[in-house]
Amino acid sequence: MGFQLRIGQNFVSTSICAICNIRIQPSLWRMTRLIHRGREDPKSGEVVGTICYLLRRGLNWDTLSRKFDSIELSCSIVEKVLLELKEPTDAKRALNFFHWSARRQNFKHGIHAYCITVQILVRAQMLIDAQTLLESIVRRSAEDGLLGFQVVESLLATYQSTHSGPFLFDFLIQTYSKLRLYEMAFDVCRYLEEKGFSASLISFNTLIHVVQKSDKCHLVWDIYEYMIQKRTYPNETTIKILISVLCKEGKLQKFIEILDRIHGRRCSPGVIVNTSLVYRIFEAGRIEEGILLLKRMLQKNMILDDIAYSLIIYAKWKMGNLESMQEPFEEMLKRGFRVNPFLYTLLIGAHCKEGRIDKAAELMQEMETIGLKPYNETFDFLIQGCSKAGKMEESLRFCQDMIMGGFLPNLVAFNEMVEKLCQTGDVNQANAILTVVLDKGFLPDEVTYSHLIDGFGKQGEFQEVLKLYYEMEYRAMSPGLNAYTSLIRSLCQCGKLTEAEKYLAVMEGRSLVPTVYMFETVISGYCEKGDVKKALHLYNEMLRKDLKPNNHISRVLSAKLVREKSKQEAG
Repeated sequence: MGFQLRIGQNFVSTSICAICNIRIQPSLWRMTRLIHRGREDPKSGEVVGTICYLLRRGLNWDTLSRKFDSIELSCSIVEKVLLELKEPTDAKRALNFFHWSARRQNFKHGIHAYCITVQILVRAQMLIDAQTLLESIVRRSAEDGLLGFQVVESLLATYQSTHSGPFLFDFLIQTYSKLRLYEMAFDVCRYLEEKGFSASLISFNTLIHVVQKSDKCHLVWDIYEYMIQKRTYPNETTIKILISVLCKEGKLQKFIEILDRIHGRRCSPGVIVNTSLVYRIFEAGRIEEGILLLKRMLQKNMILDDIAYSLIIYAKWKMGNLESMQEPFEEMLKRGFRVNPFLYTLLIGAHCKEGRIDKAAELMQEMETIGLKPYNETFDFLIQGCSKAGKMEESLRFCQDMIMGGFLPNLVAFNEMVEKLCQTGDVNQANAILTVVLDKGFLPDEVTYSHLIDGFGKQGEFQEVLKLYYEMEYRAMSPGLNAYTSLIRSLCQCGKLTEAEKYLAVMEGRSLVPTVYMFETVISGYCEKGDVKKALHLYNEMLRKDLKPNNHISRVLSAKLVREKSKQEAG
């Protein structure tokens, strides 16, 4: 927003003759002579008074320049002139003087002069000109590497002397926001709060609107949380912006589903937004802050009671203490609120984590008996819990029930189940269930395949090991160290040492460095087979790659070499 030279047009239209006819007091003539001598009079107040007098008489830029041609402007004089012209009736003259002095040779305005002028203009409602100057000094500060707080401090320092109002600081926050300096805007907002100046809702809305267009959505929620902490409550505009943020994050559907499970009916956008904020705080482990914020929301009817209770129980669940969940749970029931699928799932998850699988399964049955539908997380807890407890039949049953209900397990739960099935020798069952979920859109990862490769390797099924490796390739899943470790180990278990050695070379071709463990696994295989020559070849290759073998493999290889030499001597 460039400076428009509409300021001072009245001055330009005044004729030189008219100015020459102005009757100036003798003392003013003496002050002008002092100025022209290039000295600042000790009585600087008289200098300032002269300049203000002439400005009020309507002198234009050319006349001001001729009269004060030899003056050495100082920041002190400029600031005093501006303060003399602080009243709204003199605001245009103050701006005119600011721009005129900025054009003076060897003079550059300091931050104070900018801030005084901005405050005069804001007070006079000359907001376009004020914003132009404010943007200029903010940009200049940023380019000079100065902290934004220098501008704030200067505004605070001149706040009383300019008789400014709190709107000034809203104006500053909005300016930072519009310049995309949103992190500084938020810092300034908090700093001003400490100084007793609270940002308005409009300023907060401007700030979060700008931030939501960036890639820092997390900052939007920090700002919104701060708003509520400072008792600045959202309006429809705030909620619309935050709903847009949820869409951008891809989390709107997640919180709609959570609220459907808790409340049973669709909630207003405001409740969705507020639930999202509290849930995030609890997820971050900030339990006390979340509960305090939740209480404030309840006082302002920003969230529903049953949702608040459910979120508090979720917070207790996050703390990992099953007993602490009981108090809010019982209080909720006493107040007549129904238990919901969300809470049942939390209780099931808590029992599973503590190894109480029978109690978790009992709750699942109870949940279905009273007509509440379990959802994906309910099943995930049970699958993972049963797998950890070694109850593989129950784990498989819950997985099958889950699939029949139209859900798919998450990776963590599924991999836990696959790992335990492979460890107990039921790798075919694990492979079969993978086939079923793949057909329904499940996306396995490297860990899934590593468990299966290990399982088939233990059973000596060489073809199945390679088949799983090629399946990973077909699915464009680039095998990493975990997969190659399982592959090489399994090939060695199957006695396919040449194949295992081949995949060491394949790894290097894909910029993956084989580990000491991989080399030692193949070396051990060759030693057991009696092929000391190949074992020694791989051992030397390890050393060439600066891989340090452990003492055990060195001793085994040394013993084999000694035995081999003894055989040759005996022969």
